[in-house]
Amino acid sequence: METTPRINLMATRVGAEFGKRFYRTGAALTGLPPALSQLVELRASQINGCGWCVDVHSKEAAAAGESAVRLALVAAWRESAVFTEAERAALALAEEGTRLADAAQGVSDATWAAVREHYDEEQTAALVCLVSMINAANRMGVITRMRGGSYTPGVFAALES
Repeated sequence: METTPRINLMATRVGAEFGKRFYRTGAALTGLPPALSQLVELRASQINGCGWCVDVHSKEAAAAGESAVRLALVAAWRESAVFTEAERAALALAEEGTRLADAAQGVSDATWAAVREHYDEEQTAALVCLVSMINAANRMGVITRMRGGSYTPGVFAALES
């Protein structure tokens, strides 16, 4: 498969404007620990095969102090002992919300109950929106073949202006 990026969306007027608005929309998702948000985004990105987003979220999480062990184990979180029950609930929501086409049930009642046990209304809303947004970002990255490996933590802060 060809791995050359198809287009640099940020080099187009439409892509750059959309990117800024997309980033600002994501910035509205407050109330979750930043490390949790990065882990959720990393897991969805792994499932979707978005190298760019895996690069971004693993590096941002590391820059925020996340351990290498936890980052390495996100892909196998069910078989690890380094995540809290609350983090497990969020990671399950990320997986089930990402694999909608693979699972006729969508997000299971058990996963939803676990999320609601650990997160209040605002946090639950933020998680649902976060999973939706990262899946959209993953699709843009995969469609345009954005490659991982070159991201520098903190780059997205420039989009705040």
